[in-house]
Amino acid sequence: MDFTAVIEFLKQFETTKVMEFLQTMDVKTVMEHPYFLAGIGVLAVIAYFMRWRLLLVTVMSITGFIYLLGYTLAQDTTMKDGMPTESLVVLIGGGAFIIFLSIYLLFIRND
Repeated sequence: MDFTAVIEFLKQFETTKVMEFLQTMDVKTVMEHPYFLAGIGVLAVIAYFMRWRLLLVTVMSITGFIYLLGYTLAQDTTMKDGMPTESLVVLIGGGAFIIFLSIYLLFIRND
């Protein structure tokens, strides 16, 4: 058996190449990629039906924070006249909502 093709494929996952890819990766493009969204959706549905509450809350929280961060960075986030802009208010309010929802689902709600 000839494993040269397998070895060449595995060489793509060297640490330096992986780090270069992660440094050039853009959060906004990842969040809009259909395969990423499908993978997160499938993972959330599996966690819901298997009643893996910790995994479900973690997936939902991280996805929500990434979306909020992407939304905020896409908008104008300057502090004009000392008042926060609407996108910063959305970031703070959405972040607080996600944190309180996570605390509720993990610690308060019992099924």
